[in-house]
Amino acid sequence: MPARIRALFALLFLALSPLAANALDVPKEKQTKLGKYVTAKETAEVLKADRAKILFVDVRTRAEIQFVGYAGDIDTAVPFVDMSQFGEWDDKAGRYKLDANPVFSQTVEKALLAKGLTKGDKVILICRSGDRSGKAADLLAAAGFTDVYSVIDGFEGDLSPEGRRTINGWKNAGLPWTYKLDKAKVFQPAN
Repeated sequence: MPARIRALFALLFLALSPLAANALDVPKEKQTKLGKYVTAKETAEVLKADRAKILFVDVRTRAEIQFVGYAGDIDTAVPFVDMSQFGEWDDKAGRYKLDANPVFSQTVEKALLAKGLTKGDKVILICRSGDRSGKAADLLAAAGFTDVYSVIDGFEGDLSPEGRRTINGWKNAGLPWTYKLDKAKVFQPAN
């Protein structure tokens, strides 16, 4: 299929995906107020079609990006939450405590402006498996962003019955990713 036609199909899908996603029965923990979802594979296609008009943001922690890798196609990485400074334990969650990033929305908006985009342009968020990106999408919607999509299968994908992330997601789809950090793309908190 010619690239131009493939690009038109990708853009059409992205425009219609809120309708399609409702039919997919998105799990409650991944649902967003805007109701806009894409898969990792769909994200890669849409980025090929119209890269200049989309901001692609990884919302995972800095440790995840450094040690698990990230999609080289991201514009920026802005953690929605990150590990507390001294790794305090969260008994309820059974893991190290995560603190909300107090400048998340503002940092995403700065990335939009740097790309010549506005809060009305498409923003695609990716996390590990689609839960955090959904919460991050809701935060952006509350801040006035109107076209925010969550990658519902995330970077690593959902858990298999064996408890491994092997069934979907960016990495499992064979999409390009890297461990090599790009300082221009990773989150660097202001001092």
